[in-house]
Amino acid sequence: MCGIVGYLGDKDAIPILINGLKRLEYRGYDSAGVAIVNSDGLHVVKRKGKVKELKCELEDTVLRGSIGMGHTRWATHGIPSDLNAHPHMDMAGRISIVHNGIIENYDLLKTVLEKDGIIFQSDTDTEVLVQLISKIYSSSKMTVAEAVQEALREVVGTYGIVVVSADEPDTLVVARLGSPLLLGIGEDEYFVASDASPIIEHTRNVVYLDDGEMAIITRKGYKIIRIRENHVIHKVVERIEFNLEEIEKGGFPHFMLKEIHDQTHSITDTFRGRLLLDTCRAHLGGIRDYLDHILNAKQCYITACGTSWHASLIGGYLLEEYARIKTRVEYASEFRYRNAVVDPDTVLIAVSQSGETADTLAAIRKGKEYGALTVGICNVVGSTIARETDCGIYTHAGPEIGVASTKAFTSQVAVFLLLTLQIGREHALKEKEAEKICSAMANISDHVKTVMDMSDEILEVAYAYKDKHNFLYLGRGLNFPVALEGALKLKEISYIHAEGYPAAEMKHGPIALIDENMPVVVLAPRDRTYDKVLSNIQEIKARKGKVISVTDAPTKQLISLSDHIITVPKVHRVVFPILATIPLQLLAYHIAVLRGCNVDQPRNLAKSVTVE
Repeated sequence: MCGIVGYLGDKDAIPILINGLKRLEYRGYDSAGVAIVNSDGLHVVKRKGKVKELKCELEDTVLRGSIGMGHTRWATHGIPSDLNAHPHMDMAGRISIVHNGIIENYDLLKTVLEKDGIIFQSDTDTEVLVQLISKIYSSSKMTVAEAVQEALREVVGTYGIVVVSADEPDTLVVARLGSPLLLGIGEDEYFVASDASPIIEHTRNVVYLDDGEMAIITRKGYKIIRIRENHVIHKVVERIEFNLEEIEKGGFPHFMLKEIHDQTHSITDTFRGRLLLDTCRAHLGGIRDYLDHILNAKQCYITACGTSWHASLIGGYLLEEYARIKTRVEYASEFRYRNAVVDPDTVLIAVSQSGETADTLAAIRKGKEYGALTVGICNVVGSTIARETDCGIYTHAGPEIGVASTKAFTSQVAVFLLLTLQIGREHALKEKEAEKICSAMANISDHVKTVMDMSDEILEVAYAYKDKHNFLYLGRGLNFPVALEGALKLKEISYIHAEGYPAAEMKHGPIALIDENMPVVVLAPRDRTYDKVLSNIQEIKARKGKVISVTDAPTKQLISLSDHIITVPKVHRVVFPILATIPLQLLAYHIAVLRGCNVDQPRNLAKSVTVE
């Protein structure tokens, strides 16, 4: 969850750390802090609130140093406060740590340390770790790196940490288990971060740490070792491919709005080179060597969390209908603890924007234990899911900074369309139907632009409903997951309670909520579900509910029943969910902005959930 950045070089570390924390703030923004080591010792400055609060505090100091680390927090143990903010120091004020993750046995460790006379200042599990490191360091002749390594052998849980010490002022110690960290290699300088966004303006050369690894970084170079086995690892230096401009707002008032508009190209970027129009097929190079295994699988599980789970539901519909593969879609957080029937004849597809989602990673590891073929669908090159799965497919959505996922969702659906096309043509998908699907996929960019041009129209709808307290979203078939996703977007960024339901299930409970104060967003494409959806709308209107219809066929009957109509271009039914999602993203965005909400950093949320 939290964002970590570190620096060792010959420049002033504070501007580098602050700029890095700004880029990482989407990972958490309850509090922020930095630790600097200089000739005067170890200095920690931290504040509750966003990075700008920390920056103001540092502007009033003369603190300087060429080695340091920073942290922006998403609270787990302990409320957001100055005391609970990172970095944390040991009782002697000689060692400091920043941490992303959860130390599960912190209570036991804390009890032992308190018996040794250690007094704790915060409510966090992280302080327990730095006090443990300090105890080991002070009672032995170990280096700080050796003390960190020894402490981590006693820890149960997950962590991405950076440690500095006043006693070793030219050393950064970095370790990872379950929380991402990478090392940036510049000219006589080194960077550490939770992801590439703080590093790219300084260097494109990076080394990705894997679980169970730690790096000792000095001015002379770096060394990577296994925490448990203590042997040195030689890792390939990789190159960051995306550009700095991709993580800037580009003239938009918010990252979320920029990323909604990015969908005019992010979807086609995902299709590019993979959609074969001449043969009405798809080619996904990342699964090429495992295609026979996938084609012969007896069953498929798709596992994900949040928005990615909604995209996976659409993927499940597509694979069963067109590829005729028995498919189940599971929340990763549930799958990892369930005694699911998984064996070597199973394909497990794991979907994650970041490629670092803790529950999804755990589901992958469970699948591998039972011999399943694991396939990753993610957006971040070099991410843990990309490295741990047997094969995979990148979405090519580009960096997504807004906490509420937008372009990642539609790109994930685009990948499932490609996967369905590739597998389906080997199974049940006939050429004539494949041709229609391919044509719809090929023309999607123009249709997305048409929907983007409706933003002002959707803004008027937002004005009408911005003060409502509840929303209901309804869809059938492929569009039920779109209803779920639309409701999630609204509740995430506007704090309006919203629920998505299969339209037919409205009569099994939710209809009790409908009155003149209940807006209901209905997905009404002109497909085989259309007449049934019209019946649902009539039931809503009979109870004075307000209907916002999203359709590709505004018939007279639908217009007469709807308070508002949002019309998207007419496309094949499998592409409609992508087009219908975008107005729902814009509706949520406009409502949230009108309510004065911070759409890029909604309360209590963080972009990447790297703790359970």
